Amino acid sequence: MFDYRNIQLQNITPTWLPGTIQAAMLRLDLLHSEVSGNKWFKLQCNIAAAKADGKDHIVTFGGAYSNHLAATAAACRLLGMRCTAVVRGEAAPMLSHTLALAKQQGMQLHFVTREVYKQKDSIDWKEVFQDAYFVPEGGHNAAGAEGCEEILSMHDVSGFTHIICAVGTGTTLAGLINSAEPPQQLKGYVVLKGAHYLSEEVKALLKYRSAPQWELVHEHHGGGYAKVTPALTECMNHFYNETKIPLDVVYTGKLVQGFKKDIESGIYPPGSRVLLIHSGGLQGNLSLKPGLLHY
Repeated sequence: MFDYRNIQLQNITPTWLPGTIQAAMLRLDLLHSEVSGNKWFKLQCNIAAAKADGKDHIVTFGGAYSNHLAATAAACRLLGMRCTAVVRGEAAPMLSHTLALAKQQGMQLHFVTREVYKQKDSIDWKEVFQDAYFVPEGGHNAAGAEGCEEILSMHDVSGFTHIICAVGTGTTLAGLINSAEPPQQLKGYVVLKGAHYLSEEVKALLKYRSAPQWELVHEHHGGGYAKVTPALTECMNHFYNETKIPLDVVYTGKLVQGFKKDIESGIYPPGSRVLLIHSGGLQGNLSLKPGLLHY
């Protein structure tokens, strides 16, 4: 459906990276203007399963700033499928940029209270949306992880010692672990505060007992999910000035900021070759105050 040749493997040499360490970024953000980054990879097997089941209606879940909802809406429009989002929280007088974009793509928005949303996993949604295929929040299921196994095949990444990505649900990280070479070490930089439950979420999606070494890094969430600080935007702007790679404030910005701090702390030994996964989500930056980012 998309041209994977758009995805580039770009070497990066920011001034804070020592000469003893090499780094590159896998630019999944270049895949497609509307369904970019890891979002398509988490969706592809779910959509294939829906079609195999004879269903043309996707129902998924998320909040007002969910990149997953925006990507699902765009993918379904391109594929000629119907889609509905069960949205956390009551409808605001003005839709967030993300929800407005999803609605423009044809996504139906079904708002529920935060209390109801917390109980979403115990609700029989099939009674509400008949003949629909259900994709969990953030594409977090076995099909989502399976789709993410394809990410590392976009380029030859066998020479990297470390593969790192931002983590929201752990789905992408699980797919990377399932497809990485055993000598490689994988790190997931968690963007949520206090999300230590994610370790079990990732483990539940792993296929092989002898998986490569992996860990979750919880120290660089920057105050919690979607929290934006001056230090974060300053890091993102400097990174863009030096690499011309735009980052998003929710995921990849915190990934690079965390990687920079770990470099400065000596976490990565000399000789490391680090691959950063750019998971897209740049549309989320449109909710920021104009001028905050230099791109």
